[in-house]
Amino acid sequence: MIKLEPRPQASRWWTYGSPLLALCITVLMGVALFAVLGKDPVRGLQVFFWEPLRSQYALGELMVKATPLLLIALGLAVCFRSNVWNIGAEGQFVMGAIAAGGVALMASKDTGAWIVPALLLAGVLGGMAWAGVTALLRDRFNANEILVSLMLVYVASLFLSFLVFGPWKDPMGYNFPQTRTFEKVTQIPRLMAGSRVHIGLLMALAGAAVLWVFLFRSRAGFAQQVGGLAPAAARYAGFSSRRALWTALLISGGAAGLAGGLEVAGPIGQLTPYVPAGYGFAAIIVAFVGRLHPVGMVFSAILMSMFYIGGELAQSRLGLPKSLTGVFQGLLLFSLLACDTFIAYRVRWVRAGGVKAGGLIHGILRTPDRRHAQCGHRAGHCGPGPAHQREGWHRQPGRRGHDAVRRHCRICHRGAHGQPLAGLCSGHGCGRGAGGGVRLAGDLVQHQPVRHGAGAVLVRRGFFSVCGHQLRAGQAARAAQGHAAAAG
Repeated sequence: MIKLEPRPQASRWWTYGSPLLALCITVLMGVALFAVLGKDPVRGLQVFFWEPLRSQYALGELMVKATPLLLIALGLAVCFRSNVWNIGAEGQFVMGAIAAGGVALMASKDTGAWIVPALLLAGVLGGMAWAGVTALLRDRFNANEILVSLMLVYVASLFLSFLVFGPWKDPMGYNFPQTRTFEKVTQIPRLMAGSRVHIGLLMALAGAAVLWVFLFRSRAGFAQQVGGLAPAAARYAGFSSRRALWTALLISGGAAGLAGGLEVAGPIGQLTPYVPAGYGFAAIIVAFVGRLHPVGMVFSAILMSMFYIGGELAQSRLGLPKSLTGVFQGLLLFSLLACDTFIAYRVRWVRAGGVKAGGLIHGILRTPDRRHAQCGHRAGHCGPGPAHQREGWHRQPGRRGHDAVRRHCRICHRGAHGQPLAGLCSGHGCGRGAGGGVRLAGDLVQHQPVRHGAGAVLVRRGFFSVCGHQLRAGQAARAAQGHAAAAG
């Protein structure tokens, strides 16, 4: 049986190197996918990883796609570092776009330049208000923020459809579900002539710098992370876990709303049912690929925008469906999670009965001279005490397999596993009845007064005990009768 065992300490190098490994795995799976679809793999990789970089115009479009992804990911990083799982950034993006679009629709040709900051502020407030609904339900009613924020995405999308099909529908739009085109005065200033790159790119980069200072160079950022990860420790230190919840969601919602406002006042220029482009969900991948670090998320946002542009080019040049973008995003996330799993866990082979092959078998030992206060028993000897290693065990003749454990130590004359529970608690050497037991400490067994476990068999990392005492470090429990049946 294959078992994943937590590592004592994850590799720091692989923690930051796993996104690169995940990207390489994604590329290899992409090559196999193109081959299965009957397309040239080299041409397919060229469309995804070279075409978005080959010209100035392509670089501009790359930055246009990366801007909302980076903004949303920065807000999500605050949430995830605070242990607040905001999955509804897409809905906050849409509500920010609606709020900014509403302000833009009120503008006329004579409106001053103040309309641009006004609609951006409206976008921020719209996203914050939508995220505040999740914070309120989580704070007051202990609702699951994952489900609440996710369901609010669909509410926001339906609300947008209601507006563009109903009150805000352009009467001169030939019955298409869209608002009228916003006035030129409401357009976000461009950075370069002949390109769609706007000042939102500078705002995103500035946001990354501000987030770095906030998280790693300020007391407020430290309190934010502690309040989410360890509420009890936060309260002891004087930090508020409620404040951490509200701060994380409002910052995330504001960043997503700002991205929505920049999108409708920039590249799109009006409200349509296609404003939700999946940026809110793709930004989750951006945040994790970037390791929730502002600098890492800058590069991961560029990578994700390459997937968006590559999917569009694959549709027009290779005849492949546009959904290939989502396929590559999913492959990248799958590869990253797989790499992270093996960073945090190691693979162990265990026997079907739950006992690790060749592993450590521990029992209860207590002697007056405390020689065996920390004693681990292996299949042929008793350790780590040198006396145990010299003397070894006395094996009961005629016993095989699991029953061979029925033996006693030549030094302490204490029995081990396989004996009746009554014998283990009374004559095995525990000597403390319901008040004594064992505690697993690495590969050692230590005495610890614990609550009587009514004959439970507890398993942790392949280790087990058949005493009637509860192991405090145990993670699983089975009936003692089941162990006796397996032993027999």
